[in-house]
Amino acid sequence: MPRIPRINIAANSATTRVFVQWIRSAAPYIYALRGKTLVIAFGGEVVADETFLGIIHDLNLLHSLGTRLVVVHGSRPQIEAILRQQNIASRYHRGLRVTDAETLDCVLEGTGHARSRIEALLSLGVANSPMAGARIRVVSGNFITAKPIGVLDGVDMQWTGEVRRVDVEAMRQRLDDGDIVLVSPVGYSPTGEIFNLALEEVATQVAVRLSAHKLMFLMENEGVRNGRRRLLSELSTHDAEALLARRGKLPPDVQLYLPCAVRACDNGVKRTHLISRHHDGALLLELFTRDGIGTMVSAGPLAHLRSATIDDVGGILQIIAPLEEEGILVRRPRERLEMEIERFVVAEHDDAIIGCAALYAFPAEKSGVSTSRRCASGSTTATSCSSRRWVTPPPERFSTSPSRKSPLKWQCGSRRTSSCS
Repeated sequence: MPRIPRINIAANSATTRVFVQWIRSAAPYIYALRGKTLVIAFGGEVVADETFLGIIHDLNLLHSLGTRLVVVHGSRPQIEAILRQQNIASRYHRGLRVTDAETLDCVLEGTGHARSRIEALLSLGVANSPMAGARIRVVSGNFITAKPIGVLDGVDMQWTGEVRRVDVEAMRQRLDDGDIVLVSPVGYSPTGEIFNLALEEVATQVAVRLSAHKLMFLMENEGVRNGRRRLLSELSTHDAEALLARRGKLPPDVQLYLPCAVRACDNGVKRTHLISRHHDGALLLELFTRDGIGTMVSAGPLAHLRSATIDDVGGILQIIAPLEEEGILVRRPRERLEMEIERFVVAEHDDAIIGCAALYAFPAEKSGVSTSRRCASGSTTATSCSSRRWVTPPPERFSTSPSRKSPLKWQCGSRRTSSCS
């Protein structure tokens, strides 16, 4: 393995400052993921790609940060290569391989090749590399009990099977010991038979039965796009099902993985992520940045409004500080904010405060509310409003400055797409 060249970066360089800021901003996500179970799934094409080492480095980093990793891999390209060498034709039905006796031997060989490559790369410990000092223990075994699918539409699937049971207790014990659990798409029956399984089904079943915090699929596309080809960073299961109703307009891998994401979230997995395997560092960018890089699926909407509590003061200060510096909001000390916290409402997104508003009533004055909106582009527009109730916000970021002549004074700030009006 080639040595990684040492790069000398000046302490005050822009690169260093960006790196320091990114590390600091990632701290809340590191805390949130520590001790949580992540199921990460990818096909055999990922294992065969020359960029796979980068994913191994990211898995190593996640493991070092205290996450409990279950890795589920596929092996279709490896199996196809062996079948071609032996002049055996591949047969598929409903996207599943029809596995006869000859094909089963190739399945076992191809799956073994993929699993061995993953284990070998996770065992790296070369000095001056991201794996230096890692000493990762990888555990695989007969965690999956399978059963035959049987006959589908008159086609005997033979040794193609589906998951009957997951040995959750054994997996959790290995995870408690600090091991990475590696699961292959092969299952075993109580009678000693071996079955070829689908990667996506194995990953979904494992995530659901482990009550995993996250299920992540690495795929060809960046994520899920809507009819206007805009990448959807978030999807509720309800919205995902609406997209799947137009299945013909979705890319093949989205058609494959999005139903699994919906099924996982509807059965207790907190989040499912669909990200591109081609983007270097996709796992880290999806997990440790606010906006992510792919599509995150959850059982329900992630954004909501609620009354602020004393624990929200720090988040509110972080939002309004830049607006106070620009003169858009009136400066106020932390002590005053704590005393007036009951006047505030916060917009929360995935347990993070992204916006806030404070309402002050002046009954003696009868003029309307003068507001100032800061849009996502940074421009400011003036509006007026006489309504005293919350309305559904537009998809923009804005701030409302206090008006000294208005009966209602709003002070708002937002750091994402939702805000207040």
